[in-house]
Amino acid sequence: MYELFEHTADLGLRATAPDLDALFAEMAACLCAAILEDPTSVRPATAVAVEIADTDREFLLFDWLKELLFRFDAEHQVFGRFDVKVRPDGLSATAWGEPFDPERHLLNHEVKAITYHELTVAPAEDGWVAEVIVDI
Repeated sequence: MYELFEHTADLGLRATAPDLDALFAEMAACLCAAILEDPTSVRPATAVAVEIADTDREFLLFDWLKELLFRFDAEHQVFGRFDVKVRPDGLSATAWGEPFDPERHLLNHEVKAITYHELTVAPAEDGWVAEVIVDI
């Protein structure tokens, strides 16, 4: 489960999940919901593999979301489905999506950057919780 929350002039992303793999997938979905009004409009036409090396969970989440935002900004790709495997030394992920189509993909927010402000990945009562603030 994920949600967006207001944060001063920025936007907060929060997700909870039973394990780290699902948490990182939920945070990716949350980022897509921040960017697009209807993330379900994204067709899983193309698979993109992502490999990130890091031993710190917060930095790993930052780099994962930053990579997805880069793909949107530089390559005009939008994603709607994610499979993530978090390891002690990094993550392996596949994101499915398609090229941005302004007629089908209505923008929700212009996400300019992922920030380190209040970035957390922590155990929770029923699994894991993550929060990150994005600059809009």
